[in-house]
Amino acid sequence: MLQFPTWKKTLVLVVCALGVLYAAPNFMPDKTVDWIQSWMPDGGPGKRISLGLDLQGGSYLLLDVKAEGVVVERLDANIDAVRGALRDARVRYRPAPHIEGKDIVFGILEPERQAEIESLMRAVDPDMVVEAGDGGVFRMRFTEEAVVEIQRRVIEQSIEIVRRRIDETGTREPLIQRQGLSRILVQLPGVEDPERIKDLLKKTAKLTFRFVSDKMSVEEARRSGAPPGYEIVPSDDDFQRDYLLERRVIVGGGNLVDAQPSFDENNLPAVSFRFDTVGGQKFGKATQDNVGRLFAIVLDGKVISAPRIRTAILGGSGIITGNFTTQSAGDLALLLRAGALPADLVVIEERSVGATMGQDSIDSGKIASIIGLIAVVIFMVIAYGLFGALADVALLFNIVLIIGALSALQATLTLPGIAGIVLTIGMAVDANVLIFERIREEVRAGRSPLNAVDAGYKRALTTIIDANLTTLIAASLLFMFGSGPVKGFAVTLMIGIVTSMFTAIMVTRLIVATWLRRRRPAELPI
Repeated sequence: MLQFPTWKKTLVLVVCALGVLYAAPNFMPDKTVDWIQSWMPDGGPGKRISLGLDLQGGSYLLLDVKAEGVVVERLDANIDAVRGALRDARVRYRPAPHIEGKDIVFGILEPERQAEIESLMRAVDPDMVVEAGDGGVFRMRFTEEAVVEIQRRVIEQSIEIVRRRIDETGTREPLIQRQGLSRILVQLPGVEDPERIKDLLKKTAKLTFRFVSDKMSVEEARRSGAPPGYEIVPSDDDFQRDYLLERRVIVGGGNLVDAQPSFDENNLPAVSFRFDTVGGQKFGKATQDNVGRLFAIVLDGKVISAPRIRTAILGGSGIITGNFTTQSAGDLALLLRAGALPADLVVIEERSVGATMGQDSIDSGKIASIIGLIAVVIFMVIAYGLFGALADVALLFNIVLIIGALSALQATLTLPGIAGIVLTIGMAVDANVLIFERIREEVRAGRSPLNAVDAGYKRALTTIIDANLTTLIAASLLFMFGSGPVKGFAVTLMIGIVTSMFTAIMVTRLIVATWLRRRRPAELPI
């Protein structure tokens, strides 16, 4: 156990050197760290530990995804498909397809065609169950599996859109993760304007381009009802105007590839946009065939602008004007670039942590770590003399390796994470205590110093591995099934277990072996 080939010595020295290299930026001035990061490759040394919300201050948001609304939208979309299929098959129906609860319901006037219609409806949407009842009444609903799959996709897509929107704001190290079946947890360290972030997240940003009716006015539609295929849509301006729009969407926000804040010909804030090839072709043909008509730009169910088409726009790009400020134009461009949310988000919990409170937590954590470190160092020296001092040297390397690993992995350090580090400081010497006590027993049994140390390491190794492995399993379970602060504690604990094993079995043993071979003591100072 005391034989150290060259490759083992090299391994220990390299790991310790890398630990120092990655940990050093956490103790350097900001200017020095910025300079190092400017010429270091991604993933290389030069990064500091990312501080969590409770240490850096910022905002905590818990969002509820209203995924059931997407199921209703799918039902609405399928109603048009059902009507089209019935019309193509020349089927007479009464009542017309409509929604009752979670079902699409309609009746046919030719009961003898029931089997044919049932087969036709299954082709409309494979995810729907078709039930034919008495009197030619049909009911169509989504299967439970389809509803679960729709909701799963909505949650995943919402998380991705939320991530894009927050990344666009420049927020560093946000934590965005699913919580439960329909909720998204968002932690934004260092955010100074949480209200703006909330506004960005709550907007669906569903953009459509639709024509304004040139056949009927809004007043006439209110008196006699909107004709089929049209609807009254409110505006998002100070005049509270309403528009009668075609339900048919000419181009949707899904065809946008870019949006940027800009200015119009009157030097007022606006948003320029660019479509993909398909969207550009649709947009160009629509404007070419409808010169002189009003073309409404609808965002989240409100008309933000309805300019008149003066000439065909064939370049696949355009500009959105409206009642914008520089900030609102920038935010709208951000939302359009990130994409529309598939469902509404509702903030159900919000907390803010001040930077001062976070700094107090850091200071308290430092004091606890220093006191714990000093107490362990003193105890080891008193209990084991020189061997205890050698173990303290390895303990310092252990702390450096923990800090270096957190920096390299860009793991987020939270207040429970600091507790994990303090706990690790105490646990780090456990292995050395087991080894040293075993060495004492071997010395009492009459072994020579070299043999006693060698036997102590050999016989304590199994116990050390078993003890640390069980703790590592417990920490892994905390990480897998815990959330937020619990995960922060688990991460530092797991890293601390691995580094303490390395320093106890490799670093301390290398130092002790080197000392023994150079001094050749007649008695062990332990």
